[in-house]
Amino acid sequence: MADADVLEIDAPHPGVRVLHLNRPTARNALSIELRDQIADAIDSATASAEVAAVIITGRGSTFCAGFDLSEFRAAASDAALTTRLWASSDRFHHTLLSCTIPLIAALNGPAIAGGFDLATTCDLRIAQPGVWFQRPEVAFAVPLLGPLRELVGGGVARELCLTDRRLELDEAQRIGLVNEVTTDGGALTRAHAIAAEIATRPVGLVRETKAKIVRMSELGVPSTLAR
Repeated sequence: MADADVLEIDAPHPGVRVLHLNRPTARNALSIELRDQIADAIDSATASAEVAAVIITGRGSTFCAGFDLSEFRAAASDAALTTRLWASSDRFHHTLLSCTIPLIAALNGPAIAGGFDLATTCDLRIAQPGVWFQRPEVAFAVPLLGPLRELVGGGVARELCLTDRRLELDEAQRIGLVNEVTTDGGALTRAHAIAAEIATRPVGLVRETKAKIVRMSELGVPSTLAR
């Protein structure tokens, strides 16, 4: 099991694992350590013949504020850290996009920058009031396009990759980015129910279906940073 300092894992139902991003004071920013532990946890779930669904959620009031920019600043003068940072990023994205287990994002708060990307790499997004989406990193980085484009179409995806417009929850649901909106504080509970329902089905069939989704999306390829 991953170190509970930055990632907490539990199994509330048979066949279901929940990954809690646990850096609330940093708005669950994706440090190298947290990205690696998420990838490790998904690899562990995939290796288990019993896991049929994985939920990803955040502790505190933010789902995820994106990559930890303090590491990028430190990497500017540290070649070894730069290498580690990008290797971690590539593995993180590839693990999410090629995962053959359904991933459900239980959005407990804003999904920003890389947190927006994390939400779009999941198969379902369940949100509660207080959730919004934004990509401020377009001012200094190239965001993922493919996962968002598959969900909302090319026109909207282009806009949201070229601007930093804040996307409010009602619009996110209307354009198909969010599958369901719950009452206050209800996203994780609803995600539990959906994951538990998925887990009642034969795990092999669930994984074959998800593998088909990965193949048809053409997103689960090695060069994920190009997506």
